[in-house]
Amino acid sequence: MAVQHGMPGEWAKVRGTVCSLWPLGICLVCFGAFAAAAALGRHPEIFGALFAASAIAVAIWWRRGLLRVESFFKGARGEEAMAGLLARLSDDWHVFHDFEAGSHHVDHVLVGPAGVFAVETKNWQDPVRLESGELLFGGHVPTHPPIAQATAEAKAVKAVLSRTGWAGDVVPVVCFVSGTFGDGFAQAGKVIVANSEAFVKWLSEQPVVRAPADCARLVQLMETRDL
Repeated sequence: MAVQHGMPGEWAKVRGTVCSLWPLGICLVCFGAFAAAAALGRHPEIFGALFAASAIAVAIWWRRGLLRVESFFKGARGEEAMAGLLARLSDDWHVFHDFEAGSHHVDHVLVGPAGVFAVETKNWQDPVRLESGELLFGGHVPTHPPIAQATAEAKAVKAVLSRTGWAGDVVPVVCFVSGTFGDGFAQAGKVIVANSEAFVKWLSEQPVVRAPADCARLVQLMETRDL
């Protein structure tokens, strides 16, 4: 069983919680300002109008905000499911969940005999296909193209690891834990695109390219964040 580090989906849950609470927080601040203005008798009508406007905005935003929060928690559930699949790898693999690399929180960073991989997990329910180097979701290019996202995350992980003098490659991966990628397993340039089951199976079949001592040193540095 692969060695697990960190909690999968943690950052997605934090973002979802913040997205749900910040409008309410603004509304409460406006209410506090209105209450203070009313108590002091200084322009309560102005602060009352601000409070009313913020309350209306929260009411209008609420449904849209809940849908956005649900998308974050859906992503977190996907990361948790992916973590369960990655745990099937042999014990010479290490899996870092929610790995912080600069401004990126990478869903999973894998270190093992087949190399280092930065995995972006998607829990999309509609069919996905690869066409001309782009992933199409429901026939359209998504707002945040996952291939570009995975590429940026792999570069960020490599930049972090290079501070130790480690000069290896980090392979970008887009994994569909929902199993909705039509091709099952493919490559778009240097990016691996696969359903999660197919990716884990592929990993277990790869030849050894990283010596155990090299992996152990890198894992130790990543564990202690001595980067």
